[in-house]
Amino acid sequence: MASTVVVQHQTQPSFSTLTSSLSDFNGTRIHSQIQQYRRKVLQPKVGLQITASSEKNILIMGGTRFIGVFLSRLLVKEGHQVTLFTRGKAPIAQQLPGESDQEFAEFSSKILHLKGDRKDYDFVKSSLSAKGFDVVYDINGREADEVEPILDALPNLEQFIYCSSAGVYLKSDLLPHCETDTVDPKSRHKGKLNTESVLESKGVNWTSLRPVYIYGPLNYNPVEEWFFHRLKAGRPIPIPGSGIQVTQLGHVKDLARAFVQVLGNEKASRQVFNISGEKYVTFDGLARACAKAAGFPEPELVHYNPKEFDFGKKKAFPFRDQLRRQSMCSDGNLSLTWWKVLQTHTT
Repeated sequence: MASTVVVQHQTQPSFSTLTSSLSDFNGTRIHSQIQQYRRKVLQPKVGLQITASSEKNILIMGGTRFIGVFLSRLLVKEGHQVTLFTRGKAPIAQQLPGESDQEFAEFSSKILHLKGDRKDYDFVKSSLSAKGFDVVYDINGREADEVEPILDALPNLEQFIYCSSAGVYLKSDLLPHCETDTVDPKSRHKGKLNTESVLESKGVNWTSLRPVYIYGPLNYNPVEEWFFHRLKAGRPIPIPGSGIQVTQLGHVKDLARAFVQVLGNEKASRQVFNISGEKYVTFDGLARACAKAAGFPEPELVHYNPKEFDFGKKKAFPFRDQLRRQSMCSDGNLSLTWWKVLQTHTT
């Protein structure tokens, strides 16, 4: 059983190259390493540097659904004290596929729980200030006003690490996207953009990761599952346009490792990073890859013009009809591989 710290409401590593072995699939290789880039050069403020190798008192906002499940395990293995802030509607610890009984028992005995609603800002302030966390991972934050009570409650916070989205960029014909590209203030992820702005304005030591489509065990938004459903039913796969549009995916375990890599890393201070797999794949190629992975024959692909159909509010295709590739920027001064950006500052 996971240890639980419940506050009742009255009326709150060593660094190494980040490989992409889990994120690789039958796409096309563009570079030999994951390429990631800094949004802009910002020098960490004096006193903001922290040492990742030291044990930290870490709070994860969320952590029982997908990304946080894998992140919390890595942090516990690193020797950190980890508390999950959730509403308590889901089990705090669940055994993962391939995880031994001993591994699960060890993890569940160490993970802590703080039960509450993050929308109850007074409760958030009172409960977090009593705990004095060193680091906050905000995995499920969507709006800027959700972050301010956390910052108010933790004036001595060493680092705030935020899960943003690669869907924040303005649609453009100049691709691929990198962190310096124009963002879309009307994006459905505009709340995440506003959160990044608040973090920067508050002067805290923050890092924001913008992942592309995430896949892997426990995914509650399995965009790739759409293909498997049609393959299993023996139905054609309708794909908008030509089918040569490219997209990217990343495995949840790789993303969790990226979140650990930025912890205590002064080179990640007040920076935004795109996170993706090493390869890209076309829409047609993704359909074929799913068929191959599941042992189905070559799928029948039907291309259509989405402008000729009225799908209403329903999403006819699970991926955005827009390239989401985070690779080499044209400005060589900004080009840094992910592992170079996130090397420990002791090297």
